Amino acid sequence: MASQEAVELAKKIIELDMLRDEIWEHYAALTGDDVHKLLRLVQNS
Repeated sequence: MASQEAVELAKKIIELDMLRDEIWEHYAALTGDDVHKLLRLVQNS
């Protein structure tokens, strides 16, 4: 059985994943066709 700490960490990971999806959808709506291009540009700067 997983420890309580492991369960809490798993819950946080799930929450972060859901938040990431929400942020991505908003970001994609703002950037349109340049979604990946802008992300790579910012990531590499």
